[in-house]
Amino acid sequence: MTVHRSPIPPTANPLLELGLQYALRRRAEVAGNLGELKAIALRLGLLQGSLRPRFSAPQLVVFAADHGLAAEGVVDAPRTAGTIEQLLGGRLPLSAFAHQAGIGLSVVDCGVAEAVTPHARLVARKIAHGSRSVRLGPAMSVAQAHAGIRAGMELAEALPGNVLMCAGLGAGGFESGALVIARLAATDLRPLVQGGDASPADRVARLMVVLQTALERHRAATHPVEVLAALGGHEMSLMVGAMLVAASRRHLVVLDGMAACAAFHVATRLAPETRPYGLFCHSHGHPGLQRAQALLDGGPMLELGLNSQDGTGAVLAWPLIRSAAALLAEVAEPDEAPRTAGPLQAAMA
Repeated sequence: MTVHRSPIPPTANPLLELGLQYALRRRAEVAGNLGELKAIALRLGLLQGSLRPRFSAPQLVVFAADHGLAAEGVVDAPRTAGTIEQLLGGRLPLSAFAHQAGIGLSVVDCGVAEAVTPHARLVARKIAHGSRSVRLGPAMSVAQAHAGIRAGMELAEALPGNVLMCAGLGAGGFESGALVIARLAATDLRPLVQGGDASPADRVARLMVVLQTALERHRAATHPVEVLAALGGHEMSLMVGAMLVAASRRHLVVLDGMAACAAFHVATRLAPETRPYGLFCHSHGHPGLQRAQALLDGGPMLELGLNSQDGTGAVLAWPLIRSAAALLAEVAEPDEAPRTAGPLQAAMA
């Protein structure tokens, strides 16, 4: 049941942490209170093992898969294949945001129920045409979960840059992610799925019956990969593999949405050293998502009241991440020359 992976380097480094804190205090002496930027900058320095963290070629990967829960009539979602085509065709705001921010955008078909129109930025890694209903049986086999993890590892190995932004897309992904987290964290399921919209009370009651039935049916699943197979989805299995590889390479992992949060819960159970490499953000506000993040001692970097496609929050948080890193990498010490040149100085050089 083990997953082959490279060792993940620990981020704890007391001597480096002292150096980073000293540098940030020096910045605050001239710039004033740095607020949350200070904490993010400190984390980025420890993550890279450097006093001057630098990031390049950030990649947003949207992992797409449909879930058998959609067949139960308890979740609403547009056609996943249609949403992918809109996204890759530049007809969603996320496409423009990613382009403007210089973020590479790709979609991985991990298990979309329909055929998806080929595209240069569509990566075909379909494990199956959707997962099965967790009310009736496991969402996928353990072998399929392992296949997804391996596919995610291979995908992450081939990505450029040192920032991986993960988001999920697909009918039933939110609810399946909540199931995975509820089991792994041994927490109540209801706060994870309720409170996000104005769904009729009878529909919410029906959803809870289906989800609680699934938890009871798969109560014997305890190992992280068993839980992933029983309650999760194909997009989560690929994300787990990608996250483990990213962490093993000291890459930042930005998590957006419940499916990504569930995959990160699995990854941290398989390799606890993964946890410091993840930063959370929001593409949509939901009390359950905040609860899921808090279970890993995290919270969103930005709270903009979004209710959009998963991935948007990660893209909008990127300038904040870059600014936090620049506090350490681009600000000159009093006895140094400026580390960045302005347009006039660059023109005269």
